[in-house]
Amino acid sequence: MRTVLVTGSAGFIGYHLAALLLAEGFRVVGYDGMTDYYDVRLKQRRHQMLLQHPHFRCVEGLLEDFEKLHALALAERPDVIVHLAAQAGVRYSLENPRAYVDANLVGAFNVMECARELGVEHLLMASTSSVYGAVTDMPFHEGQKVDTPLTLYAATKKANEAMAHSYAHLWNLPTTMFRFFTVYGPWGRPDMALFKFTRGILEGTPIDIYNGGEMYRDFTFVADLVRGIRLLVDAAPVRPETPGDVPEGDSLSPVAPFRVVNIGNGEKVRLLDFVEAIEAECGRAAIRNYLPIQPGDVPATWADATLLKTLTGYTPQTGFREGVAQFVAWYREYYGV
Repeated sequence: MRTVLVTGSAGFIGYHLAALLLAEGFRVVGYDGMTDYYDVRLKQRRHQMLLQHPHFRCVEGLLEDFEKLHALALAERPDVIVHLAAQAGVRYSLENPRAYVDANLVGAFNVMECARELGVEHLLMASTSSVYGAVTDMPFHEGQKVDTPLTLYAATKKANEAMAHSYAHLWNLPTTMFRFFTVYGPWGRPDMALFKFTRGILEGTPIDIYNGGEMYRDFTFVADLVRGIRLLVDAAPVRPETPGDVPEGDSLSPVAPFRVVNIGNGEKVRLLDFVEAIEAECGRAAIRNYLPIQPGDVPATWADATLLKTLTGYTPQTGFREGVAQFVAWYREYYGV
Protein backbone atom coordinates (compact mmCIF):
# COMPACT_ATOMS: atom_id res chain seq x y z
CA MET A 1 0.00 0.00 0.00
CA ARG A 2 1.53 3.28 -1.12
CA THR A 3 1.50 6.17 1.34
CA VAL A 4 0.76 9.75 0.32
CA LEU A 5 1.42 12.71 2.61
CA VAL A 6 -1.15 15.43 1.88
CA THR A 7 -0.52 18.85 3.38
CA GLY A 8 -3.68 20.88 3.83
CA SER A 9 -5.75 17.71 4.24
CA ALA A 10 -8.52 19.56 6.10
CA GLY A 11 -8.74 22.14 3.33
CA PHE A 12 -11.23 22.20 0.51
CA ILE A 13 -9.06 20.55 -2.14
CA GLY A 14 -7.00 18.50 0.32
CA TYR A 15 -10.11 16.86 1.75
CA HIS A 16 -11.41 15.86 -1.69
CA LEU A 17 -8.01 14.57 -2.78
CA ALA A 18 -7.51 12.54 0.41
CA ALA A 19 -10.97 10.99 0.02
CA LEU A 20 -10.22 10.00 -3.59
CA LEU A 21 -6.82 8.52 -2.71
CA LEU A 22 -8.34 6.49 0.14
CA ALA A 23 -11.07 5.20 -2.18
CA GLU A 24 -8.38 4.07 -4.62
CA GLY A 25 -6.41 2.07 -2.06
CA PHE A 26 -3.77 4.50 -0.87
CA ARG A 27 -2.81 5.13 2.71
CA VAL A 28 -3.08 8.87 3.41
CA VAL A 29 -1.33 10.91 6.08
CA GLY A 30 -2.73 14.41 6.53
CA TYR A 31 -0.99 17.51 7.86
CA ASP A 32 -3.00 20.67 8.47
CA GLY A 33 -2.55 23.84 10.51
CA MET A 34 -6.29 24.38 11.14
CA THR A 35 -5.72 28.13 10.81
CA ASP A 36 -8.66 30.47 11.32
CA TYR A 37 -8.55 32.15 7.89
CA TYR A 38 -12.09 30.78 7.61
CA ASP A 39 -14.46 28.75 9.82
CA VAL A 40 -12.33 26.07 11.48
CA ARG A 41 -15.44 23.96 12.12
CA LEU A 42 -15.66 23.27 8.40
CA LYS A 43 -12.06 22.01 8.42
CA GLN A 44 -12.68 19.90 11.51
CA ARG A 45 -15.73 18.31 9.90
CA ARG A 46 -13.73 17.39 6.80
CA HIS A 47 -11.08 15.68 8.92
CA GLN A 48 -13.74 13.89 10.95
CA MET A 49 -15.11 12.33 7.78
CA LEU A 50 -11.67 11.27 6.58
CA LEU A 51 -10.91 9.72 9.97
CA GLN A 52 -13.75 7.28 9.43
CA HIS A 53 -11.41 5.50 7.01
CA PRO A 54 -8.92 3.09 8.64
CA HIS A 55 -6.08 4.13 6.33
CA PHE A 56 -6.17 7.83 7.17
CA ARG A 57 -4.33 9.51 9.99
CA CYS A 58 -3.59 13.19 10.51
CA VAL A 59 -1.41 15.55 12.53
CA GLU A 60 -2.18 19.18 13.24
CA GLY A 61 0.72 21.56 12.65
CA LEU A 62 1.80 24.66 10.77
CA LEU A 63 3.94 24.47 7.66
CA GLU A 64 6.41 26.81 9.35
CA ASP A 65 6.96 24.24 12.12
CA PHE A 66 9.71 22.26 10.43
CA GLU A 67 10.40 20.01 13.41
CA LYS A 68 6.82 18.75 13.54
CA LEU A 69 6.51 18.33 9.77
CA HIS A 70 9.93 16.65 9.56
CA ALA A 71 9.15 14.24 12.40
CA LEU A 72 5.91 13.21 10.71
CA ALA A 73 7.64 12.69 7.36
CA LEU A 74 10.38 10.56 8.93
CA ALA A 75 7.88 8.49 10.90
CA GLU A 76 5.53 7.83 7.97
CA ARG A 77 8.07 7.79 5.10
CA PRO A 78 5.55 8.60 2.37
CA ASP A 79 6.12 7.42 -1.19
CA VAL A 80 4.56 10.60 -2.56
CA ILE A 81 4.00 14.09 -1.15
CA VAL A 82 1.18 16.32 -2.40
CA HIS A 83 1.66 19.83 -1.05
CA LEU A 84 -1.65 21.70 -1.01
CA ALA A 85 -1.43 23.67 2.24
CA ALA A 86 -0.90 27.41 1.79
CA GLN A 87 -2.19 30.77 2.79
CA ALA A 88 -4.90 31.08 0.17
CA GLY A 89 -6.82 34.03 -1.21
CA VAL A 90 -5.83 36.75 -3.63
CA ARG A 91 -7.49 39.65 -1.82
CA TYR A 92 -6.35 38.67 1.67
CA SER A 93 -2.75 39.07 0.50
CA LEU A 94 -3.39 42.83 0.44
CA GLU A 95 -4.35 42.76 4.13
CA ASN A 96 -1.91 40.26 5.65
CA PRO A 97 1.09 39.78 3.36
CA ARG A 98 3.32 38.26 6.05
CA ALA A 99 1.03 35.22 6.29
CA TYR A 100 1.90 34.43 2.67
CA VAL A 101 5.64 34.70 3.26
CA ASP A 102 5.45 32.42 6.30
CA ALA A 103 3.17 29.73 4.88
CA ASN A 104 3.86 29.88 1.16
CA LEU A 105 7.61 30.49 1.09
CA VAL A 106 8.98 29.10 4.36
CA GLY A 107 6.33 26.37 4.41
CA ALA A 108 7.04 25.24 0.85
CA PHE A 109 10.77 25.16 1.60
CA ASN A 110 10.12 22.91 4.60
CA VAL A 111 8.08 20.51 2.48
CA MET A 112 10.79 20.38 -0.19
CA GLU A 113 13.44 19.67 2.43
CA CYS A 114 11.41 16.70 3.69
CA ALA A 115 10.91 15.43 0.14
CA ARG A 116 14.64 15.76 -0.60
CA GLU A 117 15.71 13.93 2.55
CA LEU A 118 13.25 11.09 2.01
CA GLY A 119 13.90 10.84 -1.72
CA VAL A 120 10.19 10.49 -2.49
CA GLU A 121 9.01 9.02 -5.78
CA HIS A 122 7.17 12.20 -6.69
CA LEU A 123 6.60 15.62 -5.14
CA LEU A 124 3.48 17.40 -6.39
CA MET A 125 2.91 21.02 -5.38
CA ALA A 126 0.00 23.38 -5.86
CA SER A 127 0.53 26.53 -7.87
CA THR A 128 -2.24 28.74 -9.25
CA SER A 129 -3.59 30.33 -12.40
CA SER A 130 -2.84 33.65 -10.66
CA VAL A 131 0.81 33.26 -11.70
CA TYR A 132 -0.22 34.25 -15.23
CA GLY A 133 -0.82 37.72 -13.81
CA ALA A 134 -0.81 40.39 -16.52
CA VAL A 135 -0.62 37.86 -19.38
CA THR A 136 -3.50 38.55 -21.77
CA ASP A 137 -2.94 35.91 -24.47
CA MET A 138 -5.52 33.21 -23.71
CA PRO A 139 -6.08 30.38 -23.19
CA PHE A 140 -3.13 30.29 -20.82
CA HIS A 141 -0.58 27.58 -21.54
CA GLU A 142 2.36 26.35 -19.51
CA GLY A 143 4.97 27.65 -21.91
CA GLN A 144 4.06 31.32 -21.43
CA LYS A 145 6.29 33.60 -19.38
CA VAL A 146 4.80 34.30 -15.96
CA ASP A 147 6.97 37.21 -14.85
CA THR A 148 4.17 39.68 -14.08
CA PRO A 149 2.28 38.50 -10.96
CA LEU A 150 -0.27 41.04 -9.73
CA THR A 151 -0.51 40.02 -6.07
CA LEU A 152 1.83 38.75 -3.39
CA TYR A 153 -0.14 35.49 -3.35
CA ALA A 154 0.66 34.96 -7.04
CA ALA A 155 4.27 36.00 -6.46
CA THR A 156 4.74 33.42 -3.70
CA LYS A 157 3.37 30.69 -5.96
CA LYS A 158 5.65 31.76 -8.80
CA ALA A 159 8.52 31.63 -6.28
CA ASN A 160 7.45 28.11 -5.29
CA GLU A 161 7.76 27.02 -8.91
CA ALA A 162 11.29 28.43 -9.13
CA MET A 163 12.30 26.92 -5.78
CA ALA A 164 10.93 23.53 -6.75
CA HIS A 165 12.75 23.58 -10.08
CA SER A 166 16.06 24.16 -8.33
CA TYR A 167 15.43 21.24 -5.95
CA ALA A 168 14.41 18.99 -8.85
CA HIS A 169 17.62 19.88 -10.69
CA LEU A 170 20.00 19.64 -7.75
CA TRP A 171 18.60 16.51 -6.11
CA ASN A 172 16.97 14.74 -9.09
CA LEU A 173 13.65 15.05 -7.26
CA PRO A 174 10.71 14.36 -9.62
CA THR A 175 8.42 17.35 -9.16
CA THR A 176 5.14 18.43 -10.74
CA MET A 177 3.60 21.85 -10.13
CA PHE A 178 -0.08 22.10 -11.01
CA ARG A 179 -1.81 25.41 -11.68
CA PHE A 180 -5.43 25.47 -10.50
CA PHE A 181 -8.15 27.48 -12.23
CA THR A 182 -11.00 28.77 -9.97
CA VAL A 183 -11.85 25.56 -8.16
CA TYR A 184 -15.38 25.20 -6.76
CA GLY A 185 -17.75 22.55 -5.43
CA PRO A 186 -19.18 20.96 -2.26
CA TRP A 187 -17.25 21.64 0.95
CA GLY A 188 -15.85 24.79 -0.65
CA ARG A 189 -14.24 27.72 1.14
CA PRO A 190 -16.53 30.41 2.59
CA ASP A 191 -14.27 33.18 1.22
CA MET A 192 -14.83 32.10 -2.39
CA ALA A 193 -17.37 33.66 -4.74
CA LEU A 194 -19.70 30.66 -5.11
CA PHE A 195 -20.06 30.30 -1.34
CA LYS A 196 -20.64 34.02 -0.84
CA PHE A 197 -23.11 34.25 -3.71
CA THR A 198 -25.13 31.24 -2.57
CA ARG A 199 -25.29 32.47 1.02
CA GLY A 200 -26.29 35.97 -0.05
CA ILE A 201 -28.98 34.79 -2.45
CA LEU A 202 -30.53 32.38 0.07
CA GLU A 203 -30.38 34.97 2.87
CA GLY A 204 -31.64 37.82 0.70
CA THR A 205 -28.55 39.96 1.26
CA PRO A 206 -26.60 41.81 -1.47
CA ILE A 207 -23.76 40.08 -3.29
CA ASP A 208 -20.75 42.02 -4.56
CA ILE A 209 -20.09 41.66 -8.28
CA TYR A 210 -16.85 43.23 -9.45
CA ASN A 211 -16.05 44.95 -12.74
CA GLY A 212 -19.75 45.26 -13.48
CA GLY A 213 -19.92 41.51 -13.91
CA GLU A 214 -17.59 41.60 -16.92
CA MET A 215 -15.32 38.96 -15.45
CA TYR A 216 -14.55 35.57 -16.96
CA ARG A 217 -13.26 32.52 -15.12
CA ASP A 218 -12.36 28.96 -16.01
CA PHE A 219 -14.45 27.33 -13.28
CA THR A 220 -13.05 23.89 -12.42
CA PHE A 221 -15.16 21.45 -10.43
CA VAL A 222 -13.26 20.04 -7.46
CA ALA A 223 -13.89 16.38 -8.33
CA ASP A 224 -12.38 16.98 -11.77
CA LEU A 225 -9.41 18.77 -10.25
CA VAL A 226 -8.50 16.03 -7.78
CA ARG A 227 -8.94 13.38 -10.47
CA GLY A 228 -6.35 15.26 -12.47
CA ILE A 229 -3.99 15.37 -9.49
CA ARG A 230 -4.50 11.68 -8.81
CA LEU A 231 -3.56 10.80 -12.38
CA LEU A 232 -0.53 13.09 -12.29
CA VAL A 233 0.74 11.18 -9.24
CA ASP A 234 1.60 8.36 -11.64
CA ALA A 235 3.10 10.69 -14.27
CA ALA A 236 6.34 11.67 -12.53
CA PRO A 237 8.62 13.70 -14.80
CA VAL A 238 12.01 12.30 -15.83
CA ARG A 239 15.07 14.43 -16.53
CA PRO A 240 15.78 14.47 -20.30
CA GLU A 241 18.72 12.21 -21.23
CA THR A 242 19.94 14.92 -23.55
CA PRO A 243 19.65 18.44 -22.06
CA GLY A 244 17.00 20.36 -23.95
CA ASP A 245 15.43 17.25 -25.51
CA VAL A 246 11.83 18.02 -24.58
CA PRO A 247 8.75 16.87 -26.55
CA GLU A 248 6.82 19.63 -28.29
CA GLY A 249 4.04 21.02 -26.11
CA ASP A 250 5.56 19.60 -22.92
CA SER A 251 6.56 21.92 -20.08
CA LEU A 252 9.23 19.44 -18.92
CA SER A 253 12.38 21.26 -17.86
CA PRO A 254 15.32 20.75 -20.21
CA VAL A 255 17.62 20.18 -17.21
CA ALA A 256 15.49 18.67 -14.42
CA PRO A 257 12.71 16.15 -13.68
CA PHE A 258 10.29 19.06 -13.33
CA ARG A 259 7.05 19.98 -15.04
CA VAL A 260 4.22 22.52 -14.73
CA VAL A 261 0.67 21.43 -15.63
CA ASN A 262 -2.54 23.44 -15.93
CA ILE A 263 -5.65 21.82 -14.45
CA GLY A 264 -8.69 23.68 -15.71
CA ASN A 265 -12.00 23.06 -17.40
CA GLY A 266 -10.81 24.69 -20.61
CA GLU A 267 -13.91 26.91 -20.80
CA LYS A 268 -14.15 30.66 -20.19
CA VAL A 269 -17.41 31.43 -18.34
CA ARG A 270 -18.88 34.90 -17.86
CA LEU A 271 -19.37 35.73 -14.18
CA LEU A 272 -22.96 36.87 -14.72
CA ASP A 273 -23.80 33.51 -16.31
CA PHE A 274 -22.35 31.84 -13.22
CA VAL A 275 -24.51 34.06 -10.97
CA GLU A 276 -27.59 33.23 -13.02
CA ALA A 277 -26.90 29.51 -12.59
CA ILE A 278 -26.77 29.99 -8.81
CA GLU A 279 -29.99 31.99 -8.88
CA ALA A 280 -31.69 29.20 -10.83
CA GLU A 281 -30.62 26.57 -8.29
CA CYS A 282 -31.59 28.74 -5.32
CA GLY A 283 -34.94 29.62 -6.88
CA ARG A 284 -34.58 33.35 -6.30
CA ALA A 285 -32.85 36.39 -7.74
CA ALA A 286 -29.74 37.94 -6.26
CA ILE A 287 -29.56 41.48 -4.96
CA ARG A 288 -26.61 42.62 -7.07
CA ASN A 289 -24.12 45.21 -5.84
CA TYR A 290 -21.95 46.12 -8.81
CA LEU A 291 -18.44 47.31 -7.93
CA PRO A 292 -15.22 48.25 -9.77
CA ILE A 293 -12.56 45.62 -10.29
CA GLN A 294 -10.41 45.10 -7.19
CA PRO A 295 -6.64 45.64 -7.01
CA GLY A 296 -4.82 42.47 -8.06
CA ASP A 297 -7.85 40.99 -9.81
CA VAL A 298 -7.69 40.00 -13.47
CA PRO A 299 -10.63 40.31 -15.87
CA ALA A 300 -10.32 36.76 -17.21
CA THR A 301 -8.68 33.36 -16.81
CA TRP A 302 -8.88 30.46 -19.23
CA ALA A 303 -6.79 27.28 -19.25
CA ASP A 304 -5.29 25.34 -22.07
CA ALA A 305 -5.38 21.87 -20.47
CA THR A 306 -3.91 20.02 -23.46
CA LEU A 307 -0.82 18.91 -21.55
CA LEU A 308 -2.93 17.35 -18.78
CA LYS A 309 -4.72 15.26 -21.40
CA THR A 310 -1.45 14.31 -23.10
CA LEU A 311 0.05 13.11 -19.82
CA THR A 312 -2.99 11.40 -18.31
CA GLY A 313 -5.61 10.97 -21.03
CA TYR A 314 -7.97 12.97 -18.83
CA THR A 315 -9.97 16.12 -19.47
CA PRO A 316 -12.24 17.75 -16.83
CA GLN A 317 -15.88 17.04 -17.69
CA THR A 318 -18.19 18.94 -15.34
CA GLY A 319 -20.03 21.94 -16.79
CA PHE A 320 -20.50 24.92 -14.48
CA ARG A 321 -24.28 24.56 -14.21
CA GLU A 322 -23.98 20.94 -13.08
CA GLY A 323 -21.23 21.89 -10.63
CA VAL A 324 -23.24 24.79 -9.21
CA ALA A 325 -26.23 22.48 -8.72
CA GLN A 326 -24.10 20.07 -6.69
CA PHE A 327 -22.70 22.88 -4.55
CA VAL A 328 -26.09 24.45 -3.79
CA ALA A 329 -27.50 21.03 -2.88
CA TRP A 330 -24.57 20.49 -0.47
CA TYR A 331 -24.94 24.00 1.00
CA ARG A 332 -28.65 23.52 1.67
CA GLU A 333 -28.08 20.18 3.35
CA TYR A 334 -25.05 21.27 5.41
CA TYR A 335 -26.62 24.49 6.67
CA GLY A 336 -30.21 23.24 6.76
CA VAL A 337 -31.65 25.96 4.51
